[in-house]
Amino acid sequence: MDLYLFRLINGLALQGLWLDTLGIFFAGYFEFVLLTCLFLFLIVNWRKYWPMVIEATAAAVLARLVIVNFIRLILPRLRPFVENNVNLLLSSGESSFPSGHAAFYFAIATVVFFHNKKAGIAFLAVAFLISLARVFVGIHWPSDILAGAAVGIFSGWLINVVSKSYLLKKAP
Repeated sequence: MDLYLFRLINGLALQGLWLDTLGIFFAGYFEFVLLTCLFLFLIVNWRKYWPMVIEATAAAVLARLVIVNFIRLILPRLRPFVENNVNLLLSSGESSFPSGHAAFYFAIATVVFFHNKKAGIAFLAVAFLISLARVFVGIHWPSDILAGAAVGIFSGWLINVVSKSYLLKKAP
């Protein structure tokens, strides 16, 4: 199933310059647009959303630097382009499972969602586009993305629960 979905999505690469350019942009560069939007959102709403900044940072670090790296240590997986004939538009090193990008951006998007539903839905959509584009350009399997998204959503949820339960609890 993983190979079938990968070929279905990656098979669209190298079919047209505009689609390839869009795929490369979302897989490799749109993350900077997302982080800039988050930064601007925070500047405008700093007082209201300062807990979100701390939670988003903690969730992203937990997801990408702790959980993903631990999983990659015990379950290393080659990227699709290593042993398969793929339409490769970008290259990347290290293990592919789970996707660090998916974990990182879904963690941030989940925290944003808990604080602002409309902005959170937009961030979740962008996290999905970034993740899907990474399959399109040939550097992740669909299951890498699914596992990364699960790690990110779990991390965002966990940090939000811990924050609400213990850190931001108001004194009686």
